[in-house]
Amino acid sequence: MLKISLRQAALAALILNFGFFFFEFGVARAIGSVSLFADSVDFLEDSAVNFLLLAALGWAPKARAKAGMVMAGLILIPSLATLWQAITKIWHPEAPNAAWLSLTGLAAMAVNLCAAAILARHRHTGGSITRAAFLSARNDVLANAAIILAGVITAYLWHSLWPDLIAGLGIGAMNLDAAKEVWEAAREEHAA
Repeated sequence: MLKISLRQAALAALILNFGFFFFEFGVARAIGSVSLFADSVDFLEDSAVNFLLLAALGWAPKARAKAGMVMAGLILIPSLATLWQAITKIWHPEAPNAAWLSLTGLAAMAVNLCAAAILARHRHTGGSITRAAFLSARNDVLANAAIILAGVITAYLWHSLWPDLIAGLGIGAMNLDAAKEVWEAAREEHAA
């Protein structure tokens, strides 16, 4: 297996996440999908996480712990954006295109699997920031599975906005949980 440094891993994950953000955001807007919107904003947040990871690599442990606390705040942003998008969608209840929803979710899953695989080797070596980057990529694979399932349900069982909306709110809830976990890891790191 090719061994890459934490810096190279973070840069590769940053490029993957930032590049896919634009595609997924465009599809989300085009088909009116809450879950793809939530996931696209999450890709942007993951880009910020990986950028901060790159910046903080040379910092002292206490400074990295403080950066981890900032990271927890960054992880909250997609949750708030998703909540806003969900409220907006309820006022305009139209089901998204199920095929685009599922296919985009599948592509996002491939990107997140790549990012998680790249970061997995380093998840215990860089403190709370590296843990945040890995957890974000890993959790996003679960979110992508929910998006694919929402597309299948919308196509074959229930042509409604609700499968997409439920998946989107689930993604937002996962981000809240990840933010809490990163905050706790950063506090422990700072106290050490």
